[in-house]
Amino acid sequence: MMKGVLIKDLYIAKSNIAVTIVSLIVLGFGLSFLLEPSALLVLAPVAATTAVFISITSDAGSKWNKNVITMPVSRSQIIGEKFIFYIILAVFGMLAALIPCGILALSGCVYGNGVTLRSLCLYGSIGMSATLFAGGISLPCAYLFDPEKSQIVFMMSFMASTGIIVALVLLTNLFIPVKDHMLLAFCIVLAVSAICFFVSYEFAVRVYRKRDIV
Repeated sequence: MMKGVLIKDLYIAKSNIAVTIVSLIVLGFGLSFLLEPSALLVLAPVAATTAVFISITSDAGSKWNKNVITMPVSRSQIIGEKFIFYIILAVFGMLAALIPCGILALSGCVYGNGVTLRSLCLYGSIGMSATLFAGGISLPCAYLFDPEKSQIVFMMSFMASTGIIVALVLLTNLFIPVKDHMLLAFCIVLAVSAICFFVSYEFAVRVYRKRDIV
């Protein structure tokens, strides 16, 4: 049943997802003239996951939340579907960003500090970390607050995720020199963000179980 709910969200968001993916590909080629194209991996998963909050707002407006709880699916599965949907969209965003990066790398259009495996891993870990931290903050709040307040939290969560990442990097620097081990440091940050994302799922489930669906 949870698979059916996931397909429903993908179907509703398909136009938004398609526009986002095309925009990321075009932006990637545009950035090649100004910045390192791999930097697109920082923005890509964040931009792609906006469709999750569109689906949550749509569910609230259409009274879907009231209908879905009458179906043979638990509240933890309902929340789990949104978190899985979030991860799927983040991966879609990363893959979309890799298209221009891969083409530019193969064609040799980038000179000097161009697209390398290390830069892809570094920027990819930063982008996914920011996305997971932001999701860990905003997804539970989508069920804790009303749609208007949750949208504000959604926008602020990305700023908060940046602060968290900076704090973690500074903390990591106390144990290992980040400048000399940049990729390792951000892999640690990514691991912490994944743990926080899972913890936020558990918190969101508890919030949703206690919530009155109207």
